[in-house]
Amino acid sequence: MFRAHLSPTNCSLPPSLRGSLQPNDLLNSCSSLSDLKRLHAFLLTHGLSSRLDLATKLIFHAYTLSSTMDYARKLFDVTPQRDSFLWNTLIRGYASIGPCQEVPILYKEMHRTSFSPDYFTFPFVIRSCSVISAIGEGKQAHCNIVKNGFEFNVFTQSSLITMYFQSGEISDAELVFCGMGERSIVSWTAMVAGYAQNCVFGKAMSVFQKMIDLGIQFNEITLVSILPACNELGYFSLGRSIHDVMIKSGLGSYISLANALIAMYGKCGESEAAKYLFEKMPVRSLATWNTMIAVYEKNGDETAAIGIFQRMVAENQSFDSVTLLSVISACTGLGNLVIGRWIHELACKRGLEIDVRVGNALLDMYAKCGRMESAQGLFQKLLPSRSVISWSAMIGAYAAHGHAKEALELFSRMKDERITPNSFTFTSVLAACSHSGHLEEGLRHFGSMKKDYGINHTMEHCACMVDLLGRAGRLSDAYEFVERMEVKPDKAVWGALLGACRMHGNVEMAELVVDNLLQLDPHNVTFYVLMSNLYADAGRWEDAARMRRRMKEQEMKKAPGFSLVEIDKKNSSACFAG
Repeated sequence: MFRAHLSPTNCSLPPSLRGSLQPNDLLNSCSSLSDLKRLHAFLLTHGLSSRLDLATKLIFHAYTLSSTMDYARKLFDVTPQRDSFLWNTLIRGYASIGPCQEVPILYKEMHRTSFSPDYFTFPFVIRSCSVISAIGEGKQAHCNIVKNGFEFNVFTQSSLITMYFQSGEISDAELVFCGMGERSIVSWTAMVAGYAQNCVFGKAMSVFQKMIDLGIQFNEITLVSILPACNELGYFSLGRSIHDVMIKSGLGSYISLANALIAMYGKCGESEAAKYLFEKMPVRSLATWNTMIAVYEKNGDETAAIGIFQRMVAENQSFDSVTLLSVISACTGLGNLVIGRWIHELACKRGLEIDVRVGNALLDMYAKCGRMESAQGLFQKLLPSRSVISWSAMIGAYAAHGHAKEALELFSRMKDERITPNSFTFTSVLAACSHSGHLEEGLRHFGSMKKDYGINHTMEHCACMVDLLGRAGRLSDAYEFVERMEVKPDKAVWGALLGACRMHGNVEMAELVVDNLLQLDPHNVTFYVLMSNLYADAGRWEDAARMRRRMKEQEMKKAPGFSLVEIDKKNSSACFAG
């Protein structure tokens, strides 16, 4: 069937190839896959297709002139005689173009047909195993590398280092590196990148420093790999030095390096430096735009983040889910529903609304902007792909807007559908129990966190429990709960108890609570004001005046518009859902 379209009627050479007579020259002159197919027909009719060297070059050109391996594989399958070089050519094609899953299969088939892999074969096999996370097949190949005596080939060893790092097997990567007789820039860079990818930033920095000490010339990939370590370790001066090196070495055209520097400047809060670099780039990738938007959003300049996105759209730049996640978060921070709806429309037009991450972000935006109907509509649309984040966001939205009954009912549905809750889910559930007065249910859910789901209690969970007990009037139990906490309670936990004391007029316990709050933050004027108000509510005017004098003596002033917790006689909460 494959040879049918290569009949003599299709074997005339295209004009671009007629000036060449040698087969190799003809192959090198092909500029398209259609040219190659016509040349193949020509070789068939002239009895040249059986030459192994030409068959190998046909396969190579077939995948370099195409975006798939389809034609190359057909050529391979109809080649009766094969050698290791032919196998390597096909394996290289799949490793470069994909699907990489074919490489381990071809490697095993090559073994079965008695062709021995060589030092050209193994780097592509190992690299493909790394891409598809086939660590088992990769280790088998490693055994064959040693068996065949290729364990000291620098290209093979560098591929092994990358594979082991990408599988999280750091010690195996280190063993390969330490056993290398010769190390190239690729090997050193693989170590730096591997440590950084596995968040072992200290070791990444140590290897990079060793490179400098030994006078090993690094490249742009090395610099891209070390910049995340600079970010995490706070070595921003080194990051700036890398920027200088980039300029002096003429590496400014490498987009990935510029993107990493933009991210680094954003991490250290220098948004303007990031923007300067962004504007200087002659060519920007999608990752460049996404990084710049994320820099502004993470540094609290939501308006600028949205502005970059609007510019993106105006310049007809493509965007993806990553872009939308940052810009939706910026809209949520601003509470800008108009822009949010516009972004939602764009997401729908691009078919990105079905991405569960985008859907969750939009749901959260509508909920925090008080548009519960829109949030509910999105939750329904996410039905086929709802994640725990989707459920938690909707439960949190109900809890935050005082719909405790709906929040608890949805949590029950979530469990019925065998969706495992996470820490945030329980924060919302406990807040809902607190606001609806479901004390026993709240206690049961709190107890099930560790027992049934292995979730450790956070300060937020504990603050909600104190609030729950306090609202129910069980102040002694609330105080005992705080005293028995495994970790030292923070201001939110004590603040929840102080709110309960104010609600129930328990001045004596409030005094104990304020003492603890002042130990955590002795100069916080809010605590003095709250205690003074508590004394006044109880008619203890002398104590109220004494508290005011203490404030005056320390020359403290109440910060206008700030309060630790919402406190009044009917309602108090240290939970986010207050």
